[in-house]
Amino acid sequence: MQKRKLGTSGLEVSALGLGCMGMSFSYGPPKDKQEMTNLLHAAVERGVTFFDTAEVYGPLINEELVGEALKDVRDSVVIATKFGFDIRPDADPRGMTGTPKVNSHPKHIRQAVDGSLKRLQVDTIDLLYQHRVDPAVPIEDVAGAVKELIGEGKVRHFGLSEAGVQTIRRAHAVQPVAALQSEYSLWTRKPEEAVIPTLEDLGIGFVTYSPLGKGFLTGKMDAGTTFESNDFRNSLPRFTSEALKANQALIKLLESIAKKKEATVAQIALAWLLAKQSWIVPIPGTTKLHRLEENLGAVDIELTAEDMQEIDNATTEVQVLGNRYPEKLEQMTGL
Repeated sequence: MQKRKLGTSGLEVSALGLGCMGMSFSYGPPKDKQEMTNLLHAAVERGVTFFDTAEVYGPLINEELVGEALKDVRDSVVIATKFGFDIRPDADPRGMTGTPKVNSHPKHIRQAVDGSLKRLQVDTIDLLYQHRVDPAVPIEDVAGAVKELIGEGKVRHFGLSEAGVQTIRRAHAVQPVAALQSEYSLWTRKPEEAVIPTLEDLGIGFVTYSPLGKGFLTGKMDAGTTFESNDFRNSLPRFTSEALKANQALIKLLESIAKKKEATVAQIALAWLLAKQSWIVPIPGTTKLHRLEENLGAVDIELTAEDMQEIDNATTEVQVLGNRYPEKLEQMTGL
């Protein structure tokens, strides 16, 4: 497995990481713990060293799963987690069925980190993200709190998620930001406008979540695709029947390129991200071994400058139908 460095932070990870959210959260009910443990072990065996979780996934149970599965290989992996939501048993902290409540007050950050350390069974969190920007707390206070935690040895690197340019710059001035984690893929291109140039300017790595468009860019969905009742894609504008049908135009373009490269649509989508910048690290999630192996195959696909130009030219002609999130969740992003 190839390695990449996240910007100038010195944090080195596998070129593809593994997003672990779907093992416990959002995409239907939590999956079988032993099956997911086996999948995490399989990822390690295949060279994956970068694993992404968060206290809110479950909540809490995803960190427990990742911590237990990876404890025996702790020294050879990088585990990233996130703080930033109130975890309450009487409400959905991600706001999929209620009003989301962010909380990045310094006292809460400390409480969240102490909980994550225990669940992950680690002494230090390799990469700690603010999950969503909290408008009630100056980002300087957030960065300052994480800086203290780094000084105490509880955290190694600081990250942000879905933060806008000014937030990134202000945070970075207090505590260097190692990585930004935001959605970026062939059907979510907005970071190209201002965020990616800012990351390059500041030497910050870019960890791209949903690099396969929450499954759409695998080419396995159509207008008739349905999801389990507790799958959060049911609430997303891009996954209505109308949008799934309209957005097939993007898949048809990718299929023609994939055929020439003897690859799958998913592999082309991931290879495109890998070719964009050497400091971009996609973290596709999966709960299936064959999908993990398919995704990892993208690392070996070489897209030339001409290939990249062809993909960019073709995909910019496709107007993606539907917003990423419902309005209340879109407002929580700074992009």
